[in-house]
Amino acid sequence: MDLTILYRGPLASCDYDCPYCPFAKRRDSRAQLTADREALERFTGWAAEQTDDRLSVLFTPWGEGLVRSWYRRALTELSRLPHIQRVAIQTNLSGRTDWLAGADPERIALWCTYHPGQTPYDRFLTKCRDLSAKGIRYSVGVVGFDDHLDEARRLRAELPDAVYLWVNAAEGHTYTDEEAARWTELDPLFPYSRDPHRSAGLPCRTGESVISVDGDGAVRRCHFVKAELGNLYDGSYRRALGPRACPLAVCDCHIGYVHLESLPLYDVFAGGVLERIPAGYGTGTPPGGFVVPNPPRRALPLLEP
Repeated sequence: MDLTILYRGPLASCDYDCPYCPFAKRRDSRAQLTADREALERFTGWAAEQTDDRLSVLFTPWGEGLVRSWYRRALTELSRLPHIQRVAIQTNLSGRTDWLAGADPERIALWCTYHPGQTPYDRFLTKCRDLSAKGIRYSVGVVGFDDHLDEARRLRAELPDAVYLWVNAAEGHTYTDEEAARWTELDPLFPYSRDPHRSAGLPCRTGESVISVDGDGAVRRCHFVKAELGNLYDGSYRRALGPRACPLAVCDCHIGYVHLESLPLYDVFAGGVLERIPAGYGTGTPPGGFVVPNPPRRALPLLEP
């Protein structure tokens, strides 16, 4: 079977302290880091043994994973396995990139976020250019705050054309049409991020071909639905897999709503759902005149209770 796994272990420490980040920030103790490493190594061992399945893995740590050797090692090892279709991680790209020389560039990818004020612009751009030189698939994004706009425009102008730049709507911010238009000039898919998507009762691939896994192996349909489907390591999750509607009123995070069957995003991101790269980007020259299929209507200017 084809199975996409969103893995999030206990790691919560980060070398950045973005004031707008919804993720919990703390300094992990030595014991906490050891627990995270052991959990990740257990997961990596499990994934290596699932040769009857075709796996795609996205690491979505609360903190920054690539400054930790065990995340770099896990990505490298998984990328070399023939039954792993893609392995990717969300990262601020603050760490070194030389370790990528040991990974398979056909299977590894990075989902990178630029945080103005946390790292010098030139340093981040240099890291991006290094990824391009290494032939690594990656996307780059920013959070859509007004004071990020100038640097986002500069970044779009200086990144290779084949690199997709995405924009996340700032949590809790309502965009005027004029504000949204400015961000849509940079990211034609920003309308999908602008407002939450109604999801209650709608079919979603999570829980069927996409699952969320935590450090203890607990399997949920996604990061945002707490009900457990079973455990990864005793195989109990497998009998719970199947088509199911979303139980939540709305979905407002890309790693959630990208899997909604009511949206065309699997076609938009064909071949790059995991690393947030639209079809045609990532290598070579992107398609000219990138068109958003069925742009979403503004159905949620106000959320119902």
